[in-house]
Amino acid sequence: MFQMWRLVFFKKSENRMVGKDRSLIPFLFLPSENCKLWYVVLPQILFAKSKTTKFIFMKTIILFLGLLLALQSQAQFFKRDAPFAHTFSIVARDSVTGEMAVGVQSHWFSVGTAVSWGQNGVGVVGTQSMVEKKYGYEGLQLMAGGKPAPDVLAQLLQQDPGREYRQVAMIDATGKVSAYTGKTCIDHASQIIGPNFSVQSNMMLTDKVPAAMASAFRASYGKPLAERIMAALVAAQKAGGDIRGKQSAALLVVSGDKNMAPWNGRLVDLRVEDNPEPLHELQRLLSLHQAYDHMNNGDLATEKGDMQKAMEEYGAAMKMFPQNLEMQYWTAIMLANQKQISKASKMLQKIYAKDPNWRELTRRLPKAGLLNVEEKDLKELTK
Repeated sequence: MFQMWRLVFFKKSENRMVGKDRSLIPFLFLPSENCKLWYVVLPQILFAKSKTTKFIFMKTIILFLGLLLALQSQAQFFKRDAPFAHTFSIVARDSVTGEMAVGVQSHWFSVGTAVSWGQNGVGVVGTQSMVEKKYGYEGLQLMAGGKPAPDVLAQLLQQDPGREYRQVAMIDATGKVSAYTGKTCIDHASQIIGPNFSVQSNMMLTDKVPAAMASAFRASYGKPLAERIMAALVAAQKAGGDIRGKQSAALLVVSGDKNMAPWNGRLVDLRVEDNPEPLHELQRLLSLHQAYDHMNNGDLATEKGDMQKAMEEYGAAMKMFPQNLEMQYWTAIMLANQKQISKASKMLQKIYAKDPNWRELTRRLPKAGLLNVEEKDLKELTK
């Protein structure tokens, strides 16, 4: 908390003297991590000549010690690695698919790296305000061990002397949800807990944010969980949002399947670190993510020999992002591998016209086993 102690002496002028003292009074200043200076008089009791002066000095040193203890107690709550992620967020679970998600937006850089935590088949956590990441890491560990979310949050709060600065929500794989808003979170600060979700916010422009989020989440029932989370975040911003404005946002969705490998358990993991319209950018990224899901589904259908399904999936992806050359290119390569050389060649020529590097890539694919055509067909595809 304190970087240094420095003693500085000031000569008191006649009109500022106590009694008839002419002593030098030292001042102790303690720069805190946020560069604010605290000036406290350290009295020279031994040099004081009057009882009144001694009394004033004794009173001053008692006040100084009280202030010092208060500052030291604050130090454990304001850490260098604990960002001030004042924000609005939602944790939720899809009762049909079992998927769980955290969505957040804030006027703070890279908010998703601090607030959002999740593990497939276990649960998700949103920790904000004066962030304590322990709620995310240990919260998931405790839920993985079998403790329900309400018991986990109660345990971690009991262990945290800075709990009144925290705002935390968590939901486990069974749908049990719990949330907490500390008394010293900056207004407007509140939460709403409902079936399979919790919305929470602090430092909001208005007190309408949680209600707007809850209403939007309920109204979007039946849609994919990621889209329901986005609807809640957009509603929060329309209701006023963060009083400071907008900077970053994040969306994390994990599977409800505990048996799924952890590296596959994160179904959506998107972050906007610094953007004047973070929710607009997050929505664009989610749409792009969904388009690439179509591409992946097309690849799987191709492996199974279901070409009709493959073309439907590839077509859906290209319809969402018609200017995306990547999607067009791999669709053309799939067609070439299915001996539809003429159709593939026409698509590839349009791609080469926009970026000739794709032609060179096509020449390299046979060696990697990704393009299986005869030499004459390869010449047609790379002309």
